[in-house]
Amino acid sequence: VAGPGNYGLRGTRHSVGMAVLDRLARQLAVAEGWRVDRRCCADVALAAAHGLELVLLKPRRLMNINGLSVASAAEIYNLRPEDIYLVHDDLDKALGKVAIKLGGSARGHNGVRSCISALHSNEMTRLRVGIGRP
Repeated sequence: VAGPGNYGLRGTRHSVGMAVLDRLARQLAVAEGWRVDRRCCADVALAAAHGLELVLLKPRRLMNINGLSVASAAEIYNLRPEDIYLVHDDLDKALGKVAIKLGGSARGHNGVRSCISALHSNEMTRLRVGIGRP
């Protein structure tokens, strides 16, 4: 589960993916388990839920190149694009509204575009979190 965002701008709407991952880590009781993984330039926490092993990933790169971190983590943890869930902001959805999307285009989202490019696939599941337009 990856939360693309702008690492240095945490707390902004565009980094809502990271905030969702922080909340998920608290709910899975691994919030204290975040560590820096220099191999993929990201903060990583490992968790288990419903019999699944999860890798929670907050890239430390800028949004436009977050895909490099996601692709590196996929290689390290032996994950295929269809194993990856992206949690990202969506300007076209009202604030707080969510939608799940499987595959397809980036719809103008630079972080998603970066992931598609780095993974050479658009088969990731996406949790789109509405942030509305300012």
